[in-house]
Amino acid sequence: MKLLDWRVVGLSAGSFLSITYVLCVVYDLLFPEYAMYEVWMKLLPGFVWISWWSFLLGLVETFLYGIYTGLVFAPLYNFFNMRLSRVD
Repeated sequence: MKLLDWRVVGLSAGSFLSITYVLCVVYDLLFPEYAMYEVWMKLLPGFVWISWWSFLLGLVETFLYGIYTGLVFAPLYNFFNMRLSRVD
């Protein structure tokens, strides 16, 4: 049984969320009538539309959310995986 490494999960999730954030910001700039930036303002503390500082802050925050996901998800997965593999 292979255990999940929280660092790998965190870096993967952080990268995924950061790429998604950048794509959403680009989408908002291309199609302002369908903008989602109001959601980012609620989810990301300190984010305002749009400045370089705010963009970079949002990028860092989304990456850190991914790291947090890895810190929480990987140990939980490993715990339940070990518990349930004993039952089988």
